[in-house]
Amino acid sequence: MGIYTVFCLLVALVGRPIAWGMLEPYQQRRLTIFLDPYVDQQGAGYNIIQSLLAIGSGGLFGQGYKQGRLTQGAFVPEQHTDFIFSSICEEWGFMGAMLLLLGFALICFRLSQSIKDVEDTFARLVLVGVLTFLSFHVCVNMSMNVGLMPVTGVPLPLISYGGTSLWVTLFSLGLTQRIYVDHSNTSMFK
Repeated sequence: MGIYTVFCLLVALVGRPIAWGMLEPYQQRRLTIFLDPYVDQQGAGYNIIQSLLAIGSGGLFGQGYKQGRLTQGAFVPEQHTDFIFSSICEEWGFMGAMLLLLGFALICFRLSQSIKDVEDTFARLVLVGVLTFLSFHVCVNMSMNVGLMPVTGVPLPLISYGGTSLWVTLFSLGLTQRIYVDHSNTSMFK
């Protein structure tokens, strides 16, 4: 191990108790629930436990549209916004979740290709911002649904219910199209 690795480990070991003491009680509780949702099964850990159960019950091909026992039985809270991905996984299964992920990957791939084709620096930075915004929201929402991140309330772009999220996402994608048409060094009709 290098000297920098040892130094980082020492800082982490010494700094962890200090950092924990600086957190507010609700922040400490959120981190505790994230690490072990079964600490409070009927309270703060309920959302993530039900989300994981819904994802697991979907299997490979899902239970069918509007056939999910956990989502239709209203066991998964906030299933139209924060936990929409778990609802999709239960009703459409692993294959449906992979198709959704493939769709988002295609959007992100096209945005990254547009970044390469645009010559104007400001336009390129706007495209990078939109790509970062979309990929961040997708990663955070899906990660919190499968228990890899704490529940934060970040919507899944183009899928979660909510006017503001949809409008911002559609505006951002429209802006990227306009930038690509105006500033691209290649024709989009080739």
